Amino acid sequence: MRKSIVAAAALVAAGLAWSAANAAVVTYKATLNGASEVPPTNSTATGSAAVNADSTSNEVSWTVEYSGLSGPAMAAHIHCGAAAGANAGVAVSLGTKLASPIHGSGKMTAAQFADLTSGKCYINIHTMAHKGGEIRGQLEK
Repeated sequence: MRKSIVAAAALVAAGLAWSAANAAVVTYKATLNGASEVPPTNSTATGSAAVNADSTSNEVSWTVEYSGLSGPAMAAHIHCGAAAGANAGVAVSLGTKLASPIHGSGKMTAAQFADLTSGKCYINIHTMAHKGGEIRGQLEK
């Protein structure tokens, strides 16, 4: 009987630890379009992004899909430090394999993570025709 109580307690503890670890992950989403760029572009391209953010490690992982760009994606980033309508510096590069869908992961600083949780981060995709960014979307819960 004592062994089964200890085993049950261990299972409960493991379940609570798993719950706590998974509760730290929040998903932020964005709809990307040319009108959201600063300044806006006339691009008819569209896209969507999902960023999973772990507040215990400041790790982020992403899936970004897009279509209709004026040319190949030359760069794609998460920028932090700006609300919608303003620009900010690059926080995380989405990598070098930029064909849709883009998958990857990276780490943010504590300040960048704080910007993410307060709605001050966005994703944009750059092309040769739109070096400052062709489409963009603000990351929101």
